[in-house]
Amino acid sequence: MSRSFLFVPADSERKLLKAGGVGADALILDLEDAVASGAKPAARQLAAEYIRDRDNVWVRVNPVDTEHWEADLEAVLPSVPAGIMLPKPRHARDAVKLSERIDVLENHHNIEHGTTKIIALCTEHPEALFMLHSYVGTVPRLAGLSWGAEDLLAAVGGRTNRDADGKWLPQFELARSLCLFAAAAAEVAAIDTVYTDYRDREGLLRYAANARRDGFTGMLAIHPAQVEAINEAFEATAEEIEQARRIVAAFEEHPGTGTIGLDGRMIDRPHLVQARRLLEQAEAQNQQ
Repeated sequence: MSRSFLFVPADSERKLLKAGGVGADALILDLEDAVASGAKPAARQLAAEYIRDRDNVWVRVNPVDTEHWEADLEAVLPSVPAGIMLPKPRHARDAVKLSERIDVLENHHNIEHGTTKIIALCTEHPEALFMLHSYVGTVPRLAGLSWGAEDLLAAVGGRTNRDADGKWLPQFELARSLCLFAAAAAEVAAIDTVYTDYRDREGLLRYAANARRDGFTGMLAIHPAQVEAINEAFEATAEEIEQARRIVAAFEEHPGTGTIGLDGRMIDRPHLVQARRLLEQAEAQNQQ
């Protein structure tokens, strides 16, 4: 899974052209919040044209309880996007509904079944927080879960989602953690939400480094200036890769052993799982 996912308004040809050169691992062409209702038809066509012959371009469609989402899909699916970002689901049933419509369109356009993946923004409705278990084993197309704080803030009627030091307030940190755990349970990528102050590079680096520390594999971006810092924060260091290789090698040399001493520390099976995951992620990034 990618480190950086850059949102790009699908109705801006200028921003679309610029986005391809900023180094983001993935682009998300936004047909939802960034595009006014009257501009959506033209934005769909721009998005469809942009996607053709490009890799790792996703589309955020409109929620499945609106009048727009099916037209969004019908416009962009023939161009074979990497996947669809689903906003504001209340339950995995919404992802299933989206997936079933993708099934029909892939078949109609002779696209290999399962090509189009799904990332769900799984915390934008308060009730969704109580339904995150529903993603486990439900949607084969599901590639990742991410979360959003702004819609959740509006839904609960709060005034801010961060404290004076810029840290998430407890209720939003809870939503973030639940997204992380739900992604782990569903065995998909956990993608952290946006850092809204795109001028604060140091703050972004700290936030992204903490996201990687906590278990997120990537992060959403709202401005091209954020991409480099996110990629840097989510890149495994040479020292980390070497240590992971040594852990894997140590267990391969002692098959059946539950605990091994390495550099004066006791290393057990959870360390092996983490080491293998780090190496898999590093290999995937090298192939992009």
